[in-house]
Amino acid sequence: MSIQDVDVLLVNPGSPSSVYQELSHQFSAIEPPSLAAVFATYIRLKGGTVGIVDAPALNMSPEMVAKFIYENYNPTLIVMVVYGFQPSASTQNMTAAGETCTALKQLNPHYRILMTGTHPAALPARTLKEEDVDFVCSQEGPQTIWPLAQLLKAGSDNFNAVPSLWYKRGGMAFSTPSSPLLDDLDAEMPGGAWDLLPMEKYRAHNWHCFDHIHERQPYVSMHTSLGCPYKCTFCCINAPFGKSSYRLWSPDSVINEIDLLVNRYNVKNIKFVDEMFVLKKDHVMGICDRIIERGYDLNIWAYARVDTVKDEFLEKLRKAGFRWLALGIESGSKHVRDGVEKGRFGTEQILQVVKKIQDAGIHVIGNYIFGLPDDTYESMGETLQLAIDANCEFANFYCAMAYPGSKLYTMAVEKGWELPDSWIGYSQHAYETKPLRSEALPAVEILRYRDEAFHRYFTNPNYLALVKRKFGQAVHDHILDMTKIKLRRKLIDEVDKKAEVA
Repeated sequence: MSIQDVDVLLVNPGSPSSVYQELSHQFSAIEPPSLAAVFATYIRLKGGTVGIVDAPALNMSPEMVAKFIYENYNPTLIVMVVYGFQPSASTQNMTAAGETCTALKQLNPHYRILMTGTHPAALPARTLKEEDVDFVCSQEGPQTIWPLAQLLKAGSDNFNAVPSLWYKRGGMAFSTPSSPLLDDLDAEMPGGAWDLLPMEKYRAHNWHCFDHIHERQPYVSMHTSLGCPYKCTFCCINAPFGKSSYRLWSPDSVINEIDLLVNRYNVKNIKFVDEMFVLKKDHVMGICDRIIERGYDLNIWAYARVDTVKDEFLEKLRKAGFRWLALGIESGSKHVRDGVEKGRFGTEQILQVVKKIQDAGIHVIGNYIFGLPDDTYESMGETLQLAIDANCEFANFYCAMAYPGSKLYTMAVEKGWELPDSWIGYSQHAYETKPLRSEALPAVEILRYRDEAFHRYFTNPNYLALVKRKFGQAVHDHILDMTKIKLRRKLIDEVDKKAEVA
């Protein structure tokens, strides 16, 4: 087998079994690394050669990834792309990313490795110090990756002209100024380099395909925007993008990519991975109109907010193939929501918006967080009751986490609140999960409440009746199978064991 010379080798690290435990076998998604894919397009348009290695899709351990690269590639620069499909996914993937870097350096100490992503951008100095990497990107990625690869290829070590770069020299850490973010996304990153990915491996979330539960492939997640205009306290999404970061691909560029995905890869199930899709009228309507003109039969889901769902959007979204909207409801307590800058809307408005979306023929996935700083048992009870009353077709229950790059992280450090022992501890579903405490409650009680809330919601007779009525007996039984999986929790096990001894 011949070794492939590439200017840049992008690596998507991760370990689904570590992150999701048994849920990874059947219920969670296997998502394509959408940002690595558009970064590859950027490099190609600059005239560079590029490859992508997707560890989760190929079911490779860090050691297997390193061996695969060693046997198949001769890269000028290896880039560990530690982004995720939600803000938390970056930090939770840092354990696998770091182990992969170490395995690579053990095979070839001369590999030059850059780490980019939400977590590295939030903690660039710490990442450079703690991980087996030569460089860290403190911003978005492409404008750092390409000039660095060019310098390394030319044999130069004058990194001062490379923007947003942290690097080591003589045991010291140095950094360069940031540059403006990419502005013309259509011209500089027009779609993903899907041909570099194992497209047959990707699988949609179970709920995304409740209308066709046995047809979760092919699947793709893609961007129509970068950044987010909102500043929710618990979110770290703006760490690599900055404060004025929200940029859009044009509807024409988006439909060109959908054309490719449908016609070349036969994709029907699509996630718009944007932090906030249902927002700008011209953008939303322009994309919907172009999909409708094509007559595609798609199954799309995207994020919205309670206060961005307008009546004029819904009919177009449904006609274009948007079958699900994800709402960040977060808490049943307005006081708690106000404390994390999550919009000025009340419980009645939340319930009205959920019903309005459902009446338009679009399913809703509600996202809820337990353990925000002002949370008590009473307010967490309000959140669970709101979830039960809203009776969305699916729900995600999270614990509040102090993700690096978020205001919660800064607050937790200032207060001296305990943080996870390892980066995998920031995963919502891992054995090592350790959420943030609240002002009133310890972390273990918040985690325990979250897991019990999950079980109560998905075994609730009203919810199961809704599922059976809308999706049939097979999905009803699928949900019950999901509830039989009990996540193992180190934090709970340790506390319970101490209580037994006492």
